[in-house]
Amino acid sequence: MVTVAHTGIFSESNIRRARLGSGLVMFAFVVLHLSNHALGLISVAAADDGRRLFVALWRNPLGTLIFYSAIFTHIALVLRSLYMRRSLVMPNGEMAQIVLGLAIPLLLIDHVIGTRIVHELYSYADNYETVVRQLWILSFGNGIRQAVALVVVWVHGCIGLHFWLRYRPWYDGLAPLLLAIAILLPVLSLLGFIEMGRTIAEPDYEGLVDTGRYQENLNTRYYSDPHAQRQIAMIRAGLYGSFSLALLSVIAARGRRKWKERTDQIAVHYPGGETIKVPRGFTVLEASRLGGLPHYSVCGGKGQCSTCRVQILSDYQRLPQPDQLEQKTLERINASPDVRLACQLRPDHDITVAPLLIPTTEPALPANTQEASPGREREIAVLFCDIRNFTSLTETRLPFDIVFLLNRYFALVGKAVEQAGGRIDKFIGDGAMALFGIGTSPGEGCRQALKAAETITSEIEKLGAELADELTIPLQIAIGIHFGPAVVGTMGYGRVRNLTAVGDTVNVASRLESAAKEFGAALVISEPVANLSGADMGGIESRDISVRGRALPLKVYVIYKQQAGRPLNGKA
Repeated sequence: MVTVAHTGIFSESNIRRARLGSGLVMFAFVVLHLSNHALGLISVAAADDGRRLFVALWRNPLGTLIFYSAIFTHIALVLRSLYMRRSLVMPNGEMAQIVLGLAIPLLLIDHVIGTRIVHELYSYADNYETVVRQLWILSFGNGIRQAVALVVVWVHGCIGLHFWLRYRPWYDGLAPLLLAIAILLPVLSLLGFIEMGRTIAEPDYEGLVDTGRYQENLNTRYYSDPHAQRQIAMIRAGLYGSFSLALLSVIAARGRRKWKERTDQIAVHYPGGETIKVPRGFTVLEASRLGGLPHYSVCGGKGQCSTCRVQILSDYQRLPQPDQLEQKTLERINASPDVRLACQLRPDHDITVAPLLIPTTEPALPANTQEASPGREREIAVLFCDIRNFTSLTETRLPFDIVFLLNRYFALVGKAVEQAGGRIDKFIGDGAMALFGIGTSPGEGCRQALKAAETITSEIEKLGAELADELTIPLQIAIGIHFGPAVVGTMGYGRVRNLTAVGDTVNVASRLESAAKEFGAALVISEPVANLSGADMGGIESRDISVRGRALPLKVYVIYKQQAGRPLNGKA
């Protein structure tokens, strides 16, 4: 059975931070290295000037220590995670990241030897002219290999960066820009390398260094020295052998563990009658994947979301206690004691579980579309509006007239919301729900919601005056706005999907719209909305109302029809 330390310096959370930090150091190195290559589009001299700054940053004692520490730390932790992973059944994205990561050392060892080690041992010229001449003219095959390595390193880094950032609230807004950079930087780098190679290959090219000195460096300092070549060959064999031995050791350790675990298994039972037997120490998520059962895990099994959570239908008190990472996530969703994260729970006895979020079996939708976007918690402003006394307004009217009135109403509400910067969530009967602040700051979201409410109230008044001769009672609106955390994501089935929000914030906003009807008011907003928007609430009536599901009353501001035209959207 695998024992994992949950506390101290070697806790899982600290190990994840070390892996992330080392990866970010290497990613920064790659970004600067590719940017330096791209300067080759200007000239070889420009690239070499940029190289001097690059070398000054990374080849001083501190930079060298940080960079090589990051490399060895990252490789060691990747091999550790490969050993700790009990099942190699995983989503394609995770598999691609692992395979590309393991290929990187094999692709780059020769490059490191040729640029760093040979330079340090034999004072071999390490400049763009020398390196490009070697890779473009004397050994074009190695040049192609390095180009492939460049793409592999970049794709691996971008996948890791995406997995790290994809749940940040600002990531969606920056994703198109980051994607453009992710495509352009390696392309410009390769084009810079090609341009330098073509320039250096020209017969009339005047090099950055004297041609005789270059030939002397090439012929006597390394390439014509048998002792030097034997020494470099030993270093090369040592690096390839060390990495291969480390990888084979992990594979052998996994095989030995699997052989020992054949007789030490537990059974995971599911509500559909499925039973999956796995070695003791597997997570419930790994059991589901191994058995081919659909099981959500949006964060990739890292304990950073709750989509894989399961309810324990057997004795949950006998299970290992959740570690700090799992406990923090469970507390955020106010989970009951019998709910655990499938990606973190490693049962030590037979167990019966019920996944709380069931993946659908409908065909997969295109990636990077609204329909495929996962849910995540955001802080947003939610607006509900409804026509007061709608039944009385329509009970004597023809169906066509009702549809006409609703379409006019929906049009003005939708236009007001969109112009304010919000998003219409849905229309329900004569009511509407809108979301604000999904891609903006909390204060801006609240100001947008108030601006939309002001416009809706004004336009409803105009529509009521226009239809006054046809309506039996005046046309009036009731609006409620609340701000707080909500789960925002794409929900629905098949093609009937839309971005929506669920949670306590939505329920409270709906309650405030009902309160507006009870008070005979045009608008009721919660105290958080007023505070965040910076609205001037002087002279506005305030009340404390009870909201179902809340122990304490909620302070709200009640705005009547005669006050509804007053600007409340605060200051930007």
